[in-house]
Amino acid sequence: ETLQRIVSTLVNKNDEIHNFIDMLNHTISNVQVNSSNAISELDEEFDGLYSVLHEMKGSMANTIQQEEARKIQALQDQLSQCSRALESSEELLELAVQSLDIKNPVELLEAARQIKDSVTVASAFRLSLKPKVSDSMTHMMVDFALEKRMLQAVKFLPVPKAPEIDVAACLVADNCITVSWRMPEEDSRIDHFVLEYRKTNFDGLPRLKGEQRWELVDYIKATQYTLSGLKFDTKYMNLRVQACNKAVAGEYSDPVTLETKAFVFSLDSTSSHLNLKVEDTYVEWDPTGGKGQEKIKGKENKNRSNTSSPKRSTNSPRALARGGRDRFAGESYTVLGDTAIESGQHYWEVRAQKDCKSYSVGVTYRNPGKFDQLGKTNSSWCIHINNWLQTTFSAKHNNKAKTLDIAVPDRIGVYCDFDGGQLSFYNANSKALLHTFRTKFTQPLLPGFMVWCGGLTVSTGLQVPSAVKTLQKSENGLGGSTSSLNNVA
Repeated sequence: ETLQRIVSTLVNKNDEIHNFIDMLNHTISNVQVNSSNAISELDEEFDGLYSVLHEMKGSMANTIQQEEARKIQALQDQLSQCSRALESSEELLELAVQSLDIKNPVELLEAARQIKDSVTVASAFRLSLKPKVSDSMTHMMVDFALEKRMLQAVKFLPVPKAPEIDVAACLVADNCITVSWRMPEEDSRIDHFVLEYRKTNFDGLPRLKGEQRWELVDYIKATQYTLSGLKFDTKYMNLRVQACNKAVAGEYSDPVTLETKAFVFSLDSTSSHLNLKVEDTYVEWDPTGGKGQEKIKGKENKNRSNTSSPKRSTNSPRALARGGRDRFAGESYTVLGDTAIESGQHYWEVRAQKDCKSYSVGVTYRNPGKFDQLGKTNSSWCIHINNWLQTTFSAKHNNKAKTLDIAVPDRIGVYCDFDGGQLSFYNANSKALLHTFRTKFTQPLLPGFMVWCGGLTVSTGLQVPSAVKTLQKSENGLGGSTSSLNNVA
């Protein structure tokens, strides 16, 4: 057995060595291929540099030639003017010499006067005998000493340093996370950034085991990014950023953990009316569901003469999940959330099907009566929409209703401040306030939903929107009015 173990160990070690040799050969091949690619890219870069220098040389040589042509043209124009002035001056000089031979005083005086007039207007006396341009071309010279030093200093691209996430500038609000970061020192060669994030239930640094995989957002050009449309089904989110230049990515920043507190719940199918079809966060009216289930249960009961009904058994899993009570019955077409609210501020939204005839959205204390309806007891609060025959919109509590003279939104937001004793309903799109209940909650609350002839979709994992927080502060600051339906429970 010992020899067999030794042989088995040797076989395994041989396999490991063979695999390692294959990996080394593969790595050698990759090094050769990647080196060839790097040389090709280097040739392309230098060819591009040569092209830029050649283009610059042509442009600058063209500028020198234009300057040369301008100066020569100016000097040639001045030379032509001088030649014409000299020719005119020589003609006057010859005429003056000839006049000196005139013997007749009158004729001599006339000739002298003509010569004097001609000399006065002669162009030779108006010429500037200084070149209009200099022959110097030194202003067209270049000094590439600095550029030469820069080229001599050119090295391979360095690995970018790790960015630093500015926690103070990060923002978690409105189901979005805005992450801001900066580089420890300016680096003009940074091409883009990569952001990675993952959800977690642990505060502090990321853990190696039991965590979700990192999600990646690539090619971010700015030093800020907003993750939007999130569902906060965990308490925190880890984030980290890395900088990339054209060639290589740097190290990741130190990860940060931002709190993403939100209220997450599902619809409790064990608490629903038999005529409701419940799936996670969706509930739909099913007029045949109850009868169909009752028929099935009836057949099962007939075949079990010596066993009690599972519906009545307090030991069945379903009964235990319900806390030992039956489903809602009668016209209480209700389903509850599976997570209780015992403190804090929470927010969720509800969307009804367009053809939904009647539905209610609100909260209730635990263990409502089997036939209780939302808003018709002193332990439940809701807003109710009735689209049967004509549309009515009302707030209900303790079997009292207050008509809401506003349009029914397609999405309703529910805000519950348990400690502050406040339950508010909003237009989830515009965040306009629909109605507020004020009371003192003395027991844990469960989200409650009633639906008849239609369906409701519940959105959880949402944060309290900034607009709702602002409205709450404004309303509390103004000492908002108390609804006639509110009470101290």
